[in-house]
Amino acid sequence: MQRVSLKTIAEQIGVSTATVSLVLSGKAKKGRVSDETIKKIKEKAKELNYMPNTLAKGLRMGKSKTIGLVIADISNVFFGTLALYIQEHAEKENYAVIIVNTNEQYDKMEKLIQLLKARQVDGLIITPTENSKDLIEDLIVDNIPFVLVDRTFPSLEVNSVLINNYDISYKSTKYLIKQGCRNIGLVTYQQDQFHINERRRGYVEALKDAGIYKYENIQEVSYDSLKKDVEKAICNLISKKDKIDGILFTTNSISINGVKSLIEKNVTIPNNIRIMCFDESDAFYLLPYNIPFIKQPIEQMAQTAMKLLMENIKMEKEDIKIKQHIIDAELITE
Repeated sequence: MQRVSLKTIAEQIGVSTATVSLVLSGKAKKGRVSDETIKKIKEKAKELNYMPNTLAKGLRMGKSKTIGLVIADISNVFFGTLALYIQEHAEKENYAVIIVNTNEQYDKMEKLIQLLKARQVDGLIITPTENSKDLIEDLIVDNIPFVLVDRTFPSLEVNSVLINNYDISYKSTKYLIKQGCRNIGLVTYQQDQFHINERRRGYVEALKDAGIYKYENIQEVSYDSLKKDVEKAICNLISKKDKIDGILFTTNSISINGVKSLIEKNVTIPNNIRIMCFDESDAFYLLPYNIPFIKQPIEQMAQTAMKLLMENIKMEKEDIKIKQHIIDAELITE
């Protein structure tokens, strides 16, 4: 469909393009345009389904009015929900969002950031992949406004929005202990990411404090072969001589696959084994028993990330202050 321009509206009404521009930009009174002409122009714009070219307008002002959102795994409910809220809050700022998905791959992240930079986005919100610290350092050097969300690199001074990964994992493990568990397993990603390491650390410290930590109860899985690896991890845990009586799953995707695998192996939850999952899932409510989970404040994370990014976009370089927000997640047990 051909784009309706100001010129198209002007020709059909019989006025100048400048007059149409004044009316549709809200400056009709300054240009002394009559009420009758204003009415005609607005009605014709509505009739033709005119959409303003915000990109062109933004570029004239030195802004594209777009931001790039680099998501690690759009199929993950957590990231899909995060993207939804970021888009909602961006719209309130009259910004459009270009969403790209890396599938946890460094090469894709590098390529997609370059693509977004070529599109002249005003800033970026990023959930970085493993080992992508150098790509973030490049953004710092290039003075591109950005915010890291869900993940970060502690050695870099960058704007970031995270949850209290260590604390909530510690509390979750302590909850399982209070429920009578004494041999608790962990199913987590085999990767070197700050948020994953902090979740593992919270689990380990809680068990050490209780005097029941066992290194062999930690099972690592790969993102690329998640379903197969989680099935293997569950088999390893439930077949141990010392009966596993609790499991902490460190991400949404691992949790979903872990619960499914336990059900397939006829392990009764919570009678045979107690579990704690990261993130809420609609699938849990189809089960005849309660699944405890860690509720991440996704909307608050999105809102905070957008606020930080807007501050960076609007400020002069020398006025920008780095802010690192840690938002508390919630333990849902009933």
